[in-house]
Amino acid sequence: MTDQLLTSPTNAAPGRRVEVAAPCRLHFGLLAFGRPTGRQFGGAGVMVDGPAIRLAVTAADRLETAGPLADRAREFACRWAHYAGLPGDAAEALACRVEVQSAAPEHSGFGVGTQLALSVAAALTAWFDRPPLPPAELAQSVGRGRRSAIGTYGFATGGLIVERGRLPDEPISPLECRLPLPDAWRFVLIQPRANTGLSGVAEQTAFDQLPPVPEEVTAELLDELHLRMLPAVRNADFAQFSDSIYRYGRQAGMCFAAVQGGPYNGPRLARIVDLIRELGVAGVGQSSWGPTLFALLPDERQAREFNARLAAALDAQLDEREVEFSVASPNNCGSRIIL
Repeated sequence: MTDQLLTSPTNAAPGRRVEVAAPCRLHFGLLAFGRPTGRQFGGAGVMVDGPAIRLAVTAADRLETAGPLADRAREFACRWAHYAGLPGDAAEALACRVEVQSAAPEHSGFGVGTQLALSVAAALTAWFDRPPLPPAELAQSVGRGRRSAIGTYGFATGGLIVERGRLPDEPISPLECRLPLPDAWRFVLIQPRANTGLSGVAEQTAFDQLPPVPEEVTAELLDELHLRMLPAVRNADFAQFSDSIYRYGRQAGMCFAAVQGGPYNGPRLARIVDLIRELGVAGVGQSSWGPTLFALLPDERQAREFNARLAAALDAQLDEREVEFSVASPNNCGSRIIL
């Protein structure tokens, strides 16, 4: 926080507008949790085009929020105002309208809460004519990044993100590595409509019930990242990357078996993962708590063809009809801010 954040925007004319579009986050799994010492959480994931959030800030007499997730947008705006040191009542000091124009489904594995929070913070920082904040400070300004930091770094840069995990005295996990994914690769996103992932109090309760991740499991996950997954991206090796994200996600998911019942969040998702593998796609996993699953295909044409094959197979073999499908490109640039 700096003293220059105490001032009002230099141009709050009625026609002024700031827009932010943030990508979705797919989380491959955590490295560690529950141990009394050492780094907690950490992990790997990728950003994909969605977008997760699209919002706009315009002039108003006092703070207004509108659109999907408007209440959460207001909460994050007030947090940012407090962090920024704006004087007096936050609603009066902000004096703008934050309209969420579109949002991906919450609690589906896309990291929507973090992308909304960072979008609000980035938009207000620009609205008040301040220099862009680095990712860690942007997250702190709205109270995010206390567990996973993949969405925070991904908001800024896109790409494949590996973060080390947070020590007790660190506000956010340090960034270990960021790599761009080949532009041609595609993620088929599979979203069962009846399921939602854990969040908030329910998520914290689940973590409280889970046994600590053994150190040898963390070591194996780190080996998978550094010996196979990251080299596969650097070499644009589709087959190796596909195998690696499956192995990593399954092993990381087993750390949640006491809550999920296995490496995936329930037997329904496990059956879909098995079916995807039977259809010849090796790179499949669950994002965070789910229910979104992803399958990696080498290009747009093959992703579209696989979409159709999977939909037919789900209907015929598992009697699954309440599933939504989409195809997402890797996002290698992060969020877009339009002034």
